[in-house]
Amino acid sequence: MEIEFIEEKENKLFNRKEIKFYVDYDGEATPKVLDIKSKLVALLNTKKELLVVDNVQPHYGEPKALGYAKVYDTVDDLEYIEAKHVIAKNEEPAEEAEEDAEAEE
Repeated sequence: MEIEFIEEKENKLFNRKEIKFYVDYDGEATPKVLDIKSKLVALLNTKKELLVVDNVQPHYGEPKALGYAKVYDTVDDLEYIEAKHVIAKNEEPAEEAEEDAEAEE
């Protein structure tokens, strides 16, 4: 899986950096959001709790997808601005299982 950045811009109003990118996955299945997030964290040299992959749109008939991610300055900004379903799809499954167990108690 290769990631190529198309556009990177600073959004001072929301205290975040917005990134548009292409994901090439020739010979592989469409990568999962968490796999893309891990690769972006390494490439951008940021913390995983500050990065959110908003969407990934595969191109029809091509092993390529267009993606959009946001890197926030603080976790508080991310939690205040992002929708709950976007945050949920960017969480590790182990974290969700722990939260469910705590909710049952």
